[in-house]
Amino acid sequence: MTKSIILFTVVFINFSILAQENKHHLLIGTYTNTCESDGIYVYDFDSTTGKAQLKSSTKGIVNPSYLTISEDKTKVYSVNEAGDKSQVSVFNYSATSGTLELLNQVDAHGADPCYITATDENIIVATYSGGTISIFDKKPNGELLFQQVFKHNGKSINQERQEKSHLHMVQLAPDKKHLLATDLGADFIYSYKFNTKERNNTLSFGNAIKIKPGSGPRHFSFSPNGNYLYLINELDGSLDVFKYKNGNLKLIQETSIVANDFKGNTSAADIHVSSDGKFLYATNRGDANTISCFEIKKNGKLKFKQTLNTLGKGPRNFTIDPSGKFLLVAHQYTNNVVIFNVDKQTGMLTDTGNRIELCSPVCLVFE
Repeated sequence: MTKSIILFTVVFINFSILAQENKHHLLIGTYTNTCESDGIYVYDFDSTTGKAQLKSSTKGIVNPSYLTISEDKTKVYSVNEAGDKSQVSVFNYSATSGTLELLNQVDAHGADPCYITATDENIIVATYSGGTISIFDKKPNGELLFQQVFKHNGKSINQERQEKSHLHMVQLAPDKKHLLATDLGADFIYSYKFNTKERNNTLSFGNAIKIKPGSGPRHFSFSPNGNYLYLINELDGSLDVFKYKNGNLKLIQETSIVANDFKGNTSAADIHVSSDGKFLYATNRGDANTISCFEIKKNGKLKFKQTLNTLGKGPRNFTIDPSGKFLLVAHQYTNNVVIFNVDKQTGMLTDTGNRIELCSPVCLVFE
């Protein structure tokens, strides 16, 4: 009897530990000016079932449309898109309870920030309407202190969308020595040298890589080994593959997420590489509302695998859960997150039938 009780206890404990390991916090940033939204939502996501349960949310946070989490998981940073009144927010975050508490807000130093990235010592923001890269120091208590701003001035051939510089993404390269930024308005990727030892000169300009005129570079993703960069271009849906080394890019392939016979409006959005480096995914909004899958070859080049409907409108952002078994797509206009199964062998996606319903989700981040 005693042995049976011990065995049952051991099995129960192991099962509980396994169940807990399969639970991950999913943070969702939203727009708050189009429908009823609290701002940032935290869900428990079960990587066994692919289902999510609401855990907490913020109150009164304006348009936290892009988020990032500190490496130690104690802080969450968000942009707040509000034209010339745009800000950057920092929250104390409990990885245990999944709750957020606003710590401070600072001026974004550029209108309509749309991307935010965290390093050990800095927060770096790209502003779309302002055309700026803004750098902030992290104070010892976690608050932000403005450090530098870089203003870009440029334009390209699309008179409606490229009348001036529109910075859309900023991200450190895997070598941690360079920061890359996309300028949708001027068709450039900018490469900056990154040096945390020089507080007032954290970023210094390196070079500018010209992208095909009218393409509108938006987001990029690195291969896990850091040797390749994959760029999605919003305006024409083209997908560029670059060899990356020491802040420099060499174009090695041009392909597209748009079918040859597609006649509607193209508005490519997000791009990510699977954690095992085998597959790449990219979304297209506009009239398509699709996600495409590519196999990544050993030489870094892409082989098309699949395009399917995302089952919603406005697939602006997506993410792959920590287990690699599920891909989640946030739909800005149909107010839901659609969850797909990922076949790890083929990369192909299938609908799970699971949904998260909430107002205008535009950013998905796993803790």
